[in-house]
Amino acid sequence: MSDEKSNYPGRPRQFEDKEIIDAAVAVFSTNGYAGTSAQNLCDSTGLGRGSLYNAFGSKQALYEQALLRSHEQTMAAQLSILTQSGLLKDRLRSLLLWGIAEDLSQSEKHEAMVLFSALEMGDKDPVVASLNLEYRQRLEKSLIAVFIEGQANGEFSSKASALEMARSFLAGYYGLRVLNKNISDKSFLEDVVNGLLANL
Repeated sequence: MSDEKSNYPGRPRQFEDKEIIDAAVAVFSTNGYAGTSAQNLCDSTGLGRGSLYNAFGSKQALYEQALLRSHEQTMAAQLSILTQSGLLKDRLRSLLLWGIAEDLSQSEKHEAMVLFSALEMGDKDPVVASLNLEYRQRLEKSLIAVFIEGQANGEFSSKASALEMARSFLAGYYGLRVLNKNISDKSFLEDVVNGLLANL
């Protein structure tokens, strides 16, 4: 495990075997925390029950490791979109469309775990809540930088502060992700994207 420290209380140390963690992510993303059994985790990771508990201690500890891994993967993908060249509104559109595509493909299910950990566990477990707060604050900080730049160059309106715009965008972004789980109409989702961007 890594000795990396964090300012967030209760943050677990990261387990180094990424393949095992990714296998756990897939199971937790499909079944949720409550719906995942120890046998599910053994089947997906290839570890025996004794080895699983020796490595992680508990299902909860493995869930926290899986969530950390998901944060790492999804944040890297989102920041690469937000820091690319081109118009800022195009970057935001790319982020929204990336979210839709991730939900549809679910190739690794990292983003699904990030989103649904908040819905299933966010108000029940202080460690999960702390990890998700850290993640959201990192994404919010990056969005604030985008809106500050856009207001400075005239691409975005200055009627609201960059902080307010970033938080409004986040609400739309995550609302879109939830809709995407329940609505398969691509034209509907594209209308949501266009509406979010039109208000900038």
